[in-house]
Amino acid sequence: MTMKLLWAFATLAAATPIHAQVIIVDDYYARQAYRDARRKPYLPNDHGSIASAQEAADACSEKALYQAGPAAKLTGPAHASTMSTGWEVEGLITAADSEIPFVCSVRNGLVSGLMLRK
Repeated sequence: MTMKLLWAFATLAAATPIHAQVIIVDDYYARQAYRDARRKPYLPNDHGSIASAQEAADACSEKALYQAGPAAKLTGPAHASTMSTGWEVEGLITAADSEIPFVCSVRNGLVSGLMLRK
């Protein structure tokens, strides 16, 4: 199986431009992470440093504030709820006279996704 993958990557590397190679490799790692999360939803914390709902809320709030810009402020505490592979965090940010809700997911001790709703 591994040799087939290496052969496939070598063949693609010779035939595709560099940006397509990066997308293919990213897709491979994303699929592998998804398979790993389905097999073992609660991996030990050596995969990431986030180990509690409060840490998940803090990490997601920090990332959302960074994405929203330097003038953004957190409106109230972010709320973390349990998912099968980690936590889902919801909160609200005030930036430039508007409120922006955000949703964030934490899987296997790492922030895996953030969405600012504009």
